[in-house]
Amino acid sequence: MNIQENISLKKMNTFGIDVNAKRFVNITSVYELQQLVKKEKDLFLLSGGSNMLLTKDIEELVVHLNITGISIDNENDSNVNLTVNAGENWHNFVLWCVSNNYGGIENLSLIPGNVGTCPIQNIGAYGVEVKDVITKVEAIEIATGKLVSFSNNDCEFGYRNSIFKNTHKGKYIITSVSFCLQKQPHQLNTSYGAIEKQLDSNSIKKPTIKDVSEAVINIRNSKLPNPKDIGNSGSFFKNPVISTTHFKSLLEKYPEIPNYPISEHEVKVPAGWLIEQSGFKGKRFGDAGVHDKQALVLVNHGNASGKEIYELAKTIQQTIQENFSINLEIEVNVI
Repeated sequence: MNIQENISLKKMNTFGIDVNAKRFVNITSVYELQQLVKKEKDLFLLSGGSNMLLTKDIEELVVHLNITGISIDNENDSNVNLTVNAGENWHNFVLWCVSNNYGGIENLSLIPGNVGTCPIQNIGAYGVEVKDVITKVEAIEIATGKLVSFSNNDCEFGYRNSIFKNTHKGKYIITSVSFCLQKQPHQLNTSYGAIEKQLDSNSIKKPTIKDVSEAVINIRNSKLPNPKDIGNSGSFFKNPVISTTHFKSLLEKYPEIPNYPISEHEVKVPAGWLIEQSGFKGKRFGDAGVHDKQALVLVNHGNASGKEIYELAKTIQQTIQENFSINLEIEVNVI
């Protein structure tokens, strides 16, 4: 275990923010991690670096979690149960599942980050959330070094939320996630967003999970910037859920407002539409900006600091509150 000093994290976060780690260590096994937490308690966990905005140098020991591996626990004609280590790249895992004809997460293609972070914010896209396929999460308790298992119910999943973002935040390090995925027949979800339109444009009448994955990839590539090309963390804000009464009042002023009913009393409204309507889409403030194709994405045009991007985010929040009386929540972790 080699602890390094004064390491730049610019290439380890998808926003490309240039901050330093005072101390840094790369961890490749659960045993190494258990040994580390016995000696160190003040830790900063870094996995794929995809769901964070770094606004300052990191004083804590930065732990780069690089534990990899996929194992098949059991399977039958209908389902397969997998355990995937936290350091596996999420999109690569999705592609591996598609290539093996394991269904259930194809709608989550091209989401940045690693497997270990997927339960924390209950990643979701195009009508699917990862909570729908997670069976178990294993994690190291920092206080004791013990390996603890959490069932799906234990995780208390919600919209972009889990127990790991609330009462257990900073107390556990996720080391693996277990999934139950479908074999044949697959239950496809193509009704959300532009998936059906994309499939129709490709003249696909009976889609497979590979077709759905490729459709999602094409849609995301057309709307979302690649962090390798321009710094970003994907969706920066949560899509707000408002009361039906509030929505009806907005509908009178904005009859074209997109919406997704959640229940009789609640409606989800796309945050990107609210931001675009407020005039931020494609705008640039120094090197901090809003993407020109998807207003939900904040970008680093080169040398923006984390503080500059955060200030832009707060300006957007204030404007949305003034224009629509909606509290826009930040989805990424601001450090």
